[in-house]
Amino acid sequence: MRISKDRVHHMAESVVAHLQQDGQLDVTGDRKAFVESLVQVITTELSIEDVLNAEVRQMLKAYEKQIEQGQVDYQRMFTMIKTKLVRERGIIL
Repeated sequence: MRISKDRVHHMAESVVAHLQQDGQLDVTGDRKAFVESLVQVITTELSIEDVLNAEVRQMLKAYEKQIEQGQVDYQRMFTMIKTKLVRERGIIL
């Protein structure tokens, strides 16, 4: 995950504050617990892309020789495989 835990926490706090301010959210329980739950959700969603990237890198190991010989462009192949997996799995990034 490229975003720090502090940044994720700040994002969650900001989302809750804005939604409350706009009258779109009414937190009836412990606000801190609600924000922490939102932090967990955001962290989980962000980690999905990390897991996908690791899977794509693992798949590209099969093309290691072609990449080294310049027959296959690593970044282009990475993007193609990732796009295909995202489409097949219905992942929203």
